[in-house]
Amino acid sequence: MAETTAPPPTPAVPLAALLAQGELGLRQIAGPERSDAVVHWVHTSEMADPYPYLLGGELLLSAGVLLEDPDTYVARSVAAGAAALGFGVTPVYDTVPAGLVEACDRHGLPLLEVPPSTTFTAVARAVWRLLAEARHRELRRVSRAQQGLATAAARPDPVPSVLGQLASRLGGRAVLLAADGRELAAAGRPPSAGALRALERLVRVVRGAAPTGAGGPGGALDAGDPGSAGTAPSTASDTADGVHLAAYAIGGGRGLTLGLATPAREPGDHTVAGVAVVLLSLLTAPHQGADSGRRGSALVRLLLGADPAGVAARLGGGRWTVVRARGGGQRPFAASALGAALGSALVDPVDERTVRVLIPSDAVPAPQPGWVLGVSGPVPPAELATADAQAERALRRAQESGRELVRHRGSALSELLTPEEAAAHARLRLAPLAGSPALVETLRAWLAAHGGWDRTAGELGVHRNTVRQRIARCAALLGEDLDDPDVRMELWFALRSR
Repeated sequence: MAETTAPPPTPAVPLAALLAQGELGLRQIAGPERSDAVVHWVHTSEMADPYPYLLGGELLLSAGVLLEDPDTYVARSVAAGAAALGFGVTPVYDTVPAGLVEACDRHGLPLLEVPPSTTFTAVARAVWRLLAEARHRELRRVSRAQQGLATAAARPDPVPSVLGQLASRLGGRAVLLAADGRELAAAGRPPSAGALRALERLVRVVRGAAPTGAGGPGGALDAGDPGSAGTAPSTASDTADGVHLAAYAIGGGRGLTLGLATPAREPGDHTVAGVAVVLLSLLTAPHQGADSGRRGSALVRLLLGADPAGVAARLGGGRWTVVRARGGGQRPFAASALGAALGSALVDPVDERTVRVLIPSDAVPAPQPGWVLGVSGPVPPAELATADAQAERALRRAQESGRELVRHRGSALSELLTPEEAAAHARLRLAPLAGSPALVETLRAWLAAHGGWDRTAGELGVHRNTVRQRIARCAALLGEDLDDPDVRMELWFALRSR
């Protein structure tokens, strides 16, 4: 059986919300009565076997043109990850076939009756509208959480304040643990004893003291960002006693871990937790005050026109990346929250709407709600002025193209001479696909086939339309034009260097 792609980690539409759209006249006639199913997208298909065309999470719409064996059809739809089936009454059938109703009840697939007066296009339009509303609500929630965390980090007791803000925003427990497992600070109501034991296991996984495949009572453990073989993941998650658990490694150099226990797991929670991880890393880093003072002084001198060669010594060794960001109507603390989200305290508000941030080259800048980003190539400290110009041009291209993030395209490949540098570049380029192995494998096969849809489909054992959908998804997540030969070259290099 071909591997299906997991639904995207974005807000989805509860099936109940779609059924509540009275103008559509949709009615659930089979499947679980109290379904908690959610819809990530809509797909219309009249094929006898919908499996090769589904990615998972769809509301599958059909009028049953080629419906021959209802049980097989429903079983294949469930195996492909369909969230629900919408069956259009007329022109093929006057009523929903009884065999289809029985099959959906048997396999637990919600079945919606679509009346003759409602077109499939109207159903799809309603889903897209609900998705857009959910996405807007999630962006507002994440943005407010980022601002709240940044404000907490500026208080006299920053670490407890950040944990308190995080626990409040996620509605659960947040705890900072030392390398030996001691609780250094915590906020929020503790979960059950069983959930606490499961959280301790997650913390050990992140520290590398337990195998990443070890699962708690709630099911298999999910470890993210595993890095190279033999290293512990930076994040891990699980469920126990109905509580969602997560552990994050704190990059302050002291082996600290952030543990979370929340009653629910919303799509934006990982982003909010990521901001807290960055802030806690900065707040707990050894000699953080001296390092920040020296680097802040270097940035000030650079902005005041000092000789870059003289500034380089204050920044230390290694390479750096300049990020220019532009947003509309930013409120107080927005610039500092952006810097925290990008993992740096070196933030310079250029004007009321533009900010630039200096980050280490091994950091992976991701799109940020409410901002348009232009990212330079990695440069040594003496070439930061060049990087700033690169970031400014990249920001201009992002605004012109309507994209959230654009990276400067320079001589990155020629600079990646060692395996360590190549691996770092691969993590940076492929970071948006890190949670979707099927998308990574499809991209690799498609590039190896020089963009051939049929050859790629044959190698993966899926339909060519599935390949097209996955490649389109890759392009959207990466924010790249995959028809650009330079982009293809860099992605192929990154895939080979993983």
